[in-house]
Amino acid sequence: MRFLGINAIFHDPAAALVVDGEVIAAAEEERFSRRKHGKRPVPFSAWELPELAAAWCLEQAGLRPEDLDGVAYSYDPELVVPGGPGQDGHWEDLRTAYARRAPTFLATALPGLDAAQVRFVPHHIAHAASAGLAAPHRESAVLVCDGRGEAVSHLAGHYRDGELTVLASQALPHSLGLMYEDLTQHLGFLRSSDEYKVMALASYGEPRFLREMRDLIYATGDGGFRVERIDWSVYAKALGKGEKWTADHADLAASVQIRLEEVLLDLARWLHERTGDRCLTMAGGVALNCVANTRLFAEGPFEEVWVQPAAGDSGTALGGALHLAQAGGDPVRPMPGADLGRSWTDEELGAWLDVARVPYERPADLAATVAAELAADRVIAWFQGRAEYGPRALGRRSLLAHPGNPRNTERLNDVKGREQFRPIAPMVLAERASMIFGRGPVPSPHMLFVHDVRPEWRDRIPAVVHVDGTARIQTVERGRDPLLARLLEEFEARTRLPVVVNTSLNTAGRPMADDPRDALECFGSAPVDVLVLGPYVVRRGAVFAG
Repeated sequence: MRFLGINAIFHDPAAALVVDGEVIAAAEEERFSRRKHGKRPVPFSAWELPELAAAWCLEQAGLRPEDLDGVAYSYDPELVVPGGPGQDGHWEDLRTAYARRAPTFLATALPGLDAAQVRFVPHHIAHAASAGLAAPHRESAVLVCDGRGEAVSHLAGHYRDGELTVLASQALPHSLGLMYEDLTQHLGFLRSSDEYKVMALASYGEPRFLREMRDLIYATGDGGFRVERIDWSVYAKALGKGEKWTADHADLAASVQIRLEEVLLDLARWLHERTGDRCLTMAGGVALNCVANTRLFAEGPFEEVWVQPAAGDSGTALGGALHLAQAGGDPVRPMPGADLGRSWTDEELGAWLDVARVPYERPADLAATVAAELAADRVIAWFQGRAEYGPRALGRRSLLAHPGNPRNTERLNDVKGREQFRPIAPMVLAERASMIFGRGPVPSPHMLFVHDVRPEWRDRIPAVVHVDGTARIQTVERGRDPLLARLLEEFEARTRLPVVVNTSLNTAGRPMADDPRDALECFGSAPVDVLVLGPYVVRRGAVFAG
């Protein structure tokens, strides 16, 4: 059977396609529209659909809208409590009205679709399915934490043979995700977008306000939690755009970050006591907090923690489609990886370069050629294979650099136009990871955990070591990604360093590059030395010579 999943209600609109229980395609609308996060999470935008992503998913499988057996919309307006807590003031009824009309909107956006084929999947059920059904486990506990769904902000349960049992949920207004969004806004960042900046800033502070946070944010012992009203200005003044943060702001971020970790540990322990599962699967925006994920892995009761690579709202498109497939009796299979987006053939990529009229070459040994450029401390724009689903660059749409030059952290942050307190990440062969990195899980292919950098390596790869001595690593499997594996080997042969810097191929405020034009535009507008587009190499000096 053929099921399309749609996320549209809040932010990060996305589409995903599951055919006969197999994940065929998934992509965020921002990759097509070039609007960061697709849209802002306000009730007025709830009507906007991932039309381009949905059309591409169908095209990828050679399907028409009328071929679908169902469309999952990852929000159920019937679960909304009118005038309930945690809603968008006087405008929540507008969001609900748009959601109720989603079947008609979708039938208009996808001509040929029968509106009766659209089914509402509760938001947190879709999140849970994106974890429990997509993970490589038939049995697992599942923990979902985000800002909000229809009336709750959290779900705890477990999967057995594809069936979800919900054990607890937390009613609004109490929300760990909304609490973290409020802090993000107070610190001068964009809410529902820049929460990862708060996580990075926390490493520069001391948890001076942790005692107060423990009184305000706490688990209740029944699988839920409470978040009391917090006046952030008591601890640090609100920052406007462009204002510089102080020690008070970093200390507040550190205090909230640690308290979030502690509450998640309490929730995980409660869940483990009731399920006895060895594996915890996670989704929801809070599951993108890789510092908290590592603490859950290191100190929590579960032997294994698996996090959906698209853990935010975009992942509910995949979860909704998987949920319908499971309910329809299809044998649902784990997602094959995060590389579920668009790709181009070598011939198509060459045609793009011809149209752009840039000089390029096709080296006999691409890995060796690029490794030599990296060893010479050049920044590489790397465009290979299918684009990633989710917010992490995983060696498909990446900027690569030398980890041994301590200036490269500042250099890449300048290239991308972002804050200098932001860390950059390393990629490493899976079999080499434990030699260099500790504490976090290995393998770690999706950059969803932080790992301690072993002391003897910190001075050797300073560009990827955060101020707290950690790094958010991506491990590379030879069988899964042979070209990246060979690149790492060739780089190590030249530098004796088995690590390469990997950060996303984009500049600040822009979505990650997705198609060849995006990569060429980024290469042309940012101080990147070399563009690798599939098998082709474009050198900045050759393009801009004379």
